[in-house]
Amino acid sequence: MNSQDFEFVSQLLRKRAGIVLSGDKMYLLESRLAPLARKEGLPSIDDLIHVVRARREERLIGQLVDVMTTNETFFFRDKTPFDHLKDAVLPVLGQARKGSRIRIWCAACSTGQEPYSIAMMLDQDPSLTGGVPVEIVATDISDRCLERARQGLFTQFEVQRGLPIQMLMHYFTQQDDHWRISERMRQMVTFRKLNLIDPNYNMGKFDVVFCRNVLIYFDGQTKVDVLDRIASTVNPGGFLMMGAAESLVGSSQAFEPTQDRRGLYKLVNQASAKAASAA
Repeated sequence: MNSQDFEFVSQLLRKRAGIVLSGDKMYLLESRLAPLARKEGLPSIDDLIHVVRARREERLIGQLVDVMTTNETFFFRDKTPFDHLKDAVLPVLGQARKGSRIRIWCAACSTGQEPYSIAMMLDQDPSLTGGVPVEIVATDISDRCLERARQGLFTQFEVQRGLPIQMLMHYFTQQDDHWRISERMRQMVTFRKLNLIDPNYNMGKFDVVFCRNVLIYFDGQTKVDVLDRIASTVNPGGFLMMGAAESLVGSSQAFEPTQDRRGLYKLVNQASAKAASAA
């Protein structure tokens, strides 16, 4: 792949998905585009890029973006965010949302392990919310990942990553060399396609947003813009869950860190923020 083709694809990824691809990632681009070229019956990556340039076909552009998105995920990934949810978030929201419901959004959900982990946790202990019902919405840019997530079908390797054996036995049934999560768990999660760099999300308000290990792929301004849009979807008193190594410093003042709970942020009370700035 020559430098002009690399620059073309990099700009395409930035425009379509907000993904920033540095010059040292050419090997990554080549390794992911080679299978797509073969799938399209093209002899090389160069031919694939030539076709994309010439035709500007949305189907092919969508597949190119899809293969370049990072889909790393597993059940109860990093564990700590789920402890935060169980110990510090759901009990508070259960008290605050009496007579209503709690809405949780899992952004960039990949193949669904994160929202399904939340669904299983809630099913195992309904008292976490004091009986307040919970709606889980999960989104991703990848049609391929969303289709797998909706099917709830996972490989042996995938269910071995973070999923307790008791939950595997209780919530999954084996189908040949795969495991399918129960219909009841699948009905607890609504999957939707969404690109985080789109100007409007149109999904209503949420009480908790999981957006972990996603913003690291965006440039500074895109990160600021996405966080602004996420903040606009969060109800007063709501929470944002980030990756443990991520920080909002310099990117958003809409959320404040929760003491002693790394990665957990709470929406800033706008009235208090205005009063503090006026003083």
